[in-house]
Amino acid sequence: MKALLHLNKYFLQYKYRLFIGLLITVLSNILAVKVPPFIRKSLDVVDAYHKGSITDLATVKTILLHNIFWIVLLALASGIFTFFMRQMLIVMSRLIEFDLKNEIYIQYQKLSASFYKRNRTGDLMNRITEDVNKVRMYLGPSIMYSMNMVVLFVVTIYNMFRIDWHLTIYTLLPLPILSVTIFVLSKMINDRSRIVQENLSKLTAFTQEMFSGIGVLKAYALETAIQDEFETLTQENKVKNIHLYQTQALFFPMMILMIGMSNILVIYIGGMQYIEGKMTLGVIAEFIIYINMLTWPVATLGWVTAIIQQAEASQKRINAFLLETPDIINDYPHPEIPYPTEIKGKIAFKNVSYQYEDKEDLALQNVSFEIGAGKTLAIMGRTGSGKSTIAALLTRMYDVIAGQIEIDDIPIRDMNLTTLRAHIGVVPQDAFLFSDTIENNLRIGNENATMDEIIAVAKRAALHDTIMSFSDGYQTLIGERGVTLSGGQKQRMAIARALLKNPKILILDDSLSALDTQTESEILEFLRALSPRHNVIIISHRISSVQHADKILVLEQGKILQEGTHQELLQKEGYYRYLFDEQIQKND
Repeated sequence: MKALLHLNKYFLQYKYRLFIGLLITVLSNILAVKVPPFIRKSLDVVDAYHKGSITDLATVKTILLHNIFWIVLLALASGIFTFFMRQMLIVMSRLIEFDLKNEIYIQYQKLSASFYKRNRTGDLMNRITEDVNKVRMYLGPSIMYSMNMVVLFVVTIYNMFRIDWHLTIYTLLPLPILSVTIFVLSKMINDRSRIVQENLSKLTAFTQEMFSGIGVLKAYALETAIQDEFETLTQENKVKNIHLYQTQALFFPMMILMIGMSNILVIYIGGMQYIEGKMTLGVIAEFIIYINMLTWPVATLGWVTAIIQQAEASQKRINAFLLETPDIINDYPHPEIPYPTEIKGKIAFKNVSYQYEDKEDLALQNVSFEIGAGKTLAIMGRTGSGKSTIAALLTRMYDVIAGQIEIDDIPIRDMNLTTLRAHIGVVPQDAFLFSDTIENNLRIGNENATMDEIIAVAKRAALHDTIMSFSDGYQTLIGERGVTLSGGQKQRMAIARALLKNPKILILDDSLSALDTQTESEILEFLRALSPRHNVIIISHRISSVQHADKILVLEQGKILQEGTHQELLQKEGYYRYLFDEQIQKND
């Protein structure tokens, strides 16, 4: 149970609720075991009247009514305590479930981009849902039933020894067999629970990807092939679950068998002693009641053991992510304080190199350039030349392996990471939109923006007229990932969202590629007007998008191949001039 030690901090946090819950559990069981002695007394009185030891029927009735009153009262009190026990312990488990999910989610937000490249979305979702639910069962029901079982065992067996220790020993003979069985089955359940959860993560990840890419599946008529693959995964998941529950299914019959053996021993040995006059009928009945009172706790022992084993397997999977150290850490000693408070926008890359962990070659090699505040920088190059890597390093999605990046002569690693990213707006080529209204998607850039400000940036992104053509305007709901919008509309949404943020540095990462020439021209004209007050970095394959930039970088295999203005680069032989001639010919 090493993995479950992580949860001890939550028990400490809710220590009063836990303590009260356990105290009520003790009181509830103490009251419950007070009932059998009254049943013993009642049967002994009836047996004495039958044998003639007591001849007054009125006395027998009085004693029976008195005992019945206390049986009902104790049962009622025990039931009330049981209700409050559940209110304390089960509610505590729900509160911890809430806290644990938030802890995992906060950790997910801290983890770096490289983490999400290594792990599938479905697996991340499964750990924060299914795995946490398995852990919650340990936090609430498992603790409640375990405590209930321990207290009931102690109190019941104490009473049994106090009445007749010889009969108690015979009654408990099956318990060692039970203990060995539980030990063996618990290990099997732990191993099979881990396999089931891992298999469920695979299934969740597969279905999540298929739903996200349903358009591609339909376009390529892959439904049948994917259905076959899905059936294979579900078949494997079914087999793993059957193996797990086959093992768990052995617990309950084993418990009933042991309890049955104890009942047989009580009836046989107690009956023999009753015949010899050494034991009363009431004592035999009391022992049978005690044994059957232990039936549910003993039966739940297997269930609780299975819960703990499943929770251990799930918490181990959760801990694997909780213990993951983010690659990008806010090195600024006071993250709550903005630094710097303002950014002018001067950017300098000094001998910067970077290599992705899953690639052998360097993405950037000794890249150096500088762009002043209020200027426009354009970056061009073939696919895989390192263009987007520059944008990712500038926003500290990754950290350089060599060299240094500075903004306003301050190394970005010395800045407050939150402040750095707050001053930078990024528009990726594949814009991500949420399944929400258009207005709320735009407000991500600035949640406090007025409607007039939202409309203004929409107009600047040549998007307002398109939005107003929808029946609900800015309240139009867009599908998951913006599936109801065209590629150009999504790009303009992303541009408007970034403009609403009013960043000091605006990065357009090939985010004009899906726009027609006229729309691109309108947006670029606005960006030229924006550039004296803000830095604009344009990553593009189009000459028309970059030709007015103050500086153009041409990358090749992570190195700067050419550098200069549009006119300067046209005077030189190379990739830029080749691309210019090719695009001019296409336009002609």
